[in-house]
Amino acid sequence: MDNLLSIVTFLPALAALILAVFLKGGTEAADRNAKWLALIATTATFVVSLFILAQFDAGNTGFQMVEERDWIFGLKYKLGVDGISVLFVLLTTFMMPLTIAASWKVEKRVKEYMIAFLLLETLMLGVFMALDLVLFYLFFEAGLIPMFLIIGIWGGKERIYASFKFFLYTFLGSVLMLVAMVAMYVDAGTADIPTLLTHQFSSESFSILGVHVMGGMQTMLFLAFFASFAVKMPMWPVHTWLPDAHVQAPTAGSVVLAAILLKMGGYGFLRFSLPMFPIGAELLTPLVFWMSAIAIVYTSLVALVQEDMKKLIAYSSVAHMGYVTMGIFAANQQGVDGAIFQMISHGFVSGALFLCVGVIYDRMHTREIDAYGGLVNRMPAYALIFMLFTMANVGLPGTSGFVGEFLTLMGVFQANTWVAAVATSGVILSAGYALWLYRRVVFGDLIKESLKTISDMSTRERAIFAPLVVMTLLLGVYPSLVLDITGPSVEALVSNYQTALAAASDAVQVAASH
Repeated sequence: MDNLLSIVTFLPALAALILAVFLKGGTEAADRNAKWLALIATTATFVVSLFILAQFDAGNTGFQMVEERDWIFGLKYKLGVDGISVLFVLLTTFMMPLTIAASWKVEKRVKEYMIAFLLLETLMLGVFMALDLVLFYLFFEAGLIPMFLIIGIWGGKERIYASFKFFLYTFLGSVLMLVAMVAMYVDAGTADIPTLLTHQFSSESFSILGVHVMGGMQTMLFLAFFASFAVKMPMWPVHTWLPDAHVQAPTAGSVVLAAILLKMGGYGFLRFSLPMFPIGAELLTPLVFWMSAIAIVYTSLVALVQEDMKKLIAYSSVAHMGYVTMGIFAANQQGVDGAIFQMISHGFVSGALFLCVGVIYDRMHTREIDAYGGLVNRMPAYALIFMLFTMANVGLPGTSGFVGEFLTLMGVFQANTWVAAVATSGVILSAGYALWLYRRVVFGDLIKESLKTISDMSTRERAIFAPLVVMTLLLGVYPSLVLDITGPSVEALVSNYQTALAAASDAVQVAASH
């Protein structure tokens, strides 16, 4: 099938256009139609995206199904997938129907709500498929707008503050990336990402304002991209927008934010930082390692004292992303494989945890942990599902959470044993805050009057969780589903990275001998 990637990318946008033009919102029937159209469109996008997986050849480490045509101002519209990006495309298309289904009780401006999510899906898919710098940047930045509106219009009491904080943090980081992209275009004479992957940017040291810059242009470019991706992940200490955004966002907004949007930072590191600026990456790896280790320990401790369920899970997300950045910059097969696996797994697990909070929030309209207790007496099915995802979040063997953490820690251990030792303490801390949350919400006696009439999960809610349960357990016992697809591309990435470093060290020795 020709243009398969474009069809998958723009199908949700087409549904959004149909909604905007042909559906008059406001009536109950129109709201119901908007929900059904959004659900059908996102499900169709997922079904079509399975054809991408069917045609994908894991043994081929290059870009596949490439679509290229001339665009405006001499720029190109170019899409393609490789072993690193194809699973993020599938994660996005898999999660979106579930988030639409989880939004079934939204009553405020339903048509606009569905349009925002459909446009967001198109922009997120574009990020993972774009093979042109300008196209990547447009998708990457435009994705801020629907999310900004989702938090700002359908969020909680402090939604305006949270949405502006989210927008300013992520936008300011990306301004530096734009400057770096212009510099790359001037240096390489092209915005084509596959060409840039083979282009060697200068690593000759120079002085700027009296400061000696080791690694030269590569270090400067690396730092500019790092500013954008570190905020998106988010890494400590630029993570403070995330808990606010999660707490104020509607349930579906939190799910998309945790499951997909955060992964753009990790994907950016894998697509740009490691392969394009290997010298800069090597020089700054110790900084990334220790920032990640601090993030894991610090945010886990902060999670322990939270009173709001969403805030606790948000801090847990920052800690889990610490393992991802660590694994990526370990720059070995286990580390990078583990980082990608952890991102995919975290998509399912953290998305499910936010949905778990949404289930009881819909009934009680509070996220305060102290408002609950003894739910197992009234909601046994909910207690079971919440337990499964709590355990997956902790990294229990047999769940997908274990595989990702174990692989990243193995990779990091080969690179830096001290960092690995500090990071491993995060596993214990995560068990602490996750089980503490579960015990306070689910176990104990059912004392509070308001909880005595609470109902267990509906058929719709169970149907939403079913695919997430299946994926979490399936990847836990059969991780090669992911690793067979990512493995060859990761191997090529790591070997190219090591080759570039070896060539640079040889060049330094030659220069020193002269």
